Amino acid sequence: MSRQIIFGEIEGIPEGTWFSGRKEMMLSSFHRKWGGGIDGNPKDGVAAIVLSGGYEDDEDNGDEITYTGAGGNEPSTKKQIKDQDWNNTGNGGLLKSMNEGLPVRVIRGFQHKSDYSPSTGYVYSGLYSVVDAYMAIGKSGFQVCKFKLVYSGDNSQRKSIEEVELDYSVKERRTKSSTILRVVRDSKIARSVKELYKHECQVCGIVIESKKGRYAEGAHIKPLGKPHNGEDSVSNLLCLCPNHHVMLDKGVFSISKELNLIGGLNGELKMNTSHKLDPESLDYHREQILKL
Repeated sequence: MSRQIIFGEIEGIPEGTWFSGRKEMMLSSFHRKWGGGIDGNPKDGVAAIVLSGGYEDDEDNGDEITYTGAGGNEPSTKKQIKDQDWNNTGNGGLLKSMNEGLPVRVIRGFQHKSDYSPSTGYVYSGLYSVVDAYMAIGKSGFQVCKFKLVYSGDNSQRKSIEEVELDYSVKERRTKSSTILRVVRDSKIARSVKELYKHECQVCGIVIESKKGRYAEGAHIKPLGKPHNGEDSVSNLLCLCPNHHVMLDKGVFSISKELNLIGGLNGELKMNTSHKLDPESLDYHREQILKL
């Protein structure tokens, strides 16, 4: 596969774009695989998946999808005939996307049995975040890798997810009670900040070692979206562990002009000399978020 893997939106292919076949998707690297449903690998992560009716354990609730990993099924019957495992290239790639907060393009095909599928061809259903992964016994009695994906695109006409500041989403599912899921979204900028700090938390120095590598979160000092309108820029981002990310968002602590921790924590913020923080973002956090 010679074409470069591309994460996120691709210019000229908005959500809702229809394709007559998979060959059309391959030219732009939108989905680079002719036959497989998972476009990615454990090293880089997964950029796109296709729902095409190939696995009996898939569940599609629109803005929330339970996606079955790759391997172990009989293509002619769609039945699982042996266990799956995390070592599969596609499954390992989806774990990487979950750990790194990489956006995944979701494409629904005409063979996928869902109210959201096209009658012919394939339709781009927007960006999703992988928020959970687990092993379960499938309908045919074999172990399958399952991935929970939640819509994280920007289509304002979609009404089934109400976004709550930063990383939390509240969604009402059809025929099921509401559920709250943490959605970790990482831009390319956030990933660069995490790589700069080798995924070490700038507050506590902890490194979380997962099966697929180090894990940390990109935390915005001045929150994105209304009413804060912070920028998704290096100068507005920190590399934090999940606990200190939440504590920053909730105003448990803030950061002084001298880059000392104030409020509920003491000490100094760990800084790389090449990383400069925006003074206005720091001022905003102290004045607006710390007082919450």
